[in-house]
Amino acid sequence: MLRTTKNMKEKYEEIQNRLFDMIPEKWDKIFLYASITDRTGNVQTGELYFYYVPKGLLKKKPVNVYEVSNKFNIDEEQYTKLVDALYETIKRLRQDFVDTDQDLWTNITISIENCMFKVEYGYEELKQDEKSNYENHVIWRYKYLGIGGDIKEERKILDKYFSEKQEPRREIYQAGLYLKTTNNVIGFGKVD
Repeated sequence: MLRTTKNMKEKYEEIQNRLFDMIPEKWDKIFLYASITDRTGNVQTGELYFYYVPKGLLKKKPVNVYEVSNKFNIDEEQYTKLVDALYETIKRLRQDFVDTDQDLWTNITISIENCMFKVEYGYEELKQDEKSNYENHVIWRYKYLGIGGDIKEERKILDKYFSEKQEPRREIYQAGLYLKTTNNVIGFGKVD
């Protein structure tokens, strides 16, 4: 059973704010995937990617986080630092699970849409090799973004996934967006 602490809620808010700061245009939806695998010697490896769907009247194609710097002429090194800081926040969120003696998740999917912040924790054992990472990415994009499967190799991966259809253990946390209230009133000629 998932227990959510104040520290975890603070990390959710930080993740949300980092994502908002990293998207330089208006959007309708955000979907993020991150994995963390513990290796010997206290080494953690994993991956992170996220997509957002730009706001618009017409159906827009999801934009991959790694396309943002080129698309908006943003310094790639600076943008990569933002992505790294986001991943570090997710690693700190995972540490909160260690600190509260909860089961350790191996991957996380975060979605933000319709004023809702949703976190889906996955507990399956992940292989950290290029083939497995690619297959996970294909399946994840199809499940959450509805894209992929047009290429023969991707279709094979999806067919295999749906024929086996063993849903791994998932736990979900969901809340409204984390919005801080601010004072939007400016006082003129006010003496303190």
